[in-house]
Amino acid sequence: MQRIILTYGVIAGTIELALLALSMGLIGEHGSLGMVLGYLSMLIAMSLVFVGVKKYRDEHLGGVIRFWKALGVGLGIAGMACLFYVLGWEAYLWSTDYSFMEKFTASELAKLQAAKASAAEIAKFKADMQGFAELYANPVTRMLVTLSEISPVAVLVPLISASLLRKPGFMPAKG
Repeated sequence: MQRIILTYGVIAGTIELALLALSMGLIGEHGSLGMVLGYLSMLIAMSLVFVGVKKYRDEHLGGVIRFWKALGVGLGIAGMACLFYVLGWEAYLWSTDYSFMEKFTASELAKLQAAKASAAEIAKFKADMQGFAELYANPVTRMLVTLSEISPVAVLVPLISASLLRKPGFMPAKG
């Protein structure tokens, strides 16, 4: 089981990092399109959870797996991918001299100004972002924020995979 978790977790994490690097390289702004591509890349990478649980069920358990065992394997694979995601984001921040928050704030501020937001709204935004930037400067807090981005996908995909693959008749092994 550990080998399946490590193998598929590393593959999922590597896919996530490759797609993250690709999207960061192609899209300079971190707005809506960046978020859509980010979550899409997470979903693509987390598809390896399903593949890994199915392989474990078919090759190691004779085609039958219980929900909790499948969920455990799936969460293990997803956990490895999450680790890659968090460390990859930290590497990205390091390589850009931690300028993400400054660029993100400037981009969002420009959007507010283009939308002709009031001075009070702009002041509130600046104060909120200053507080968040101070929070984001702490590496532990920053890593937890980054982990919270991928966590919904990393929990949902194993739950769906375990629910489907616990049924021996669902995509049975070809023998």
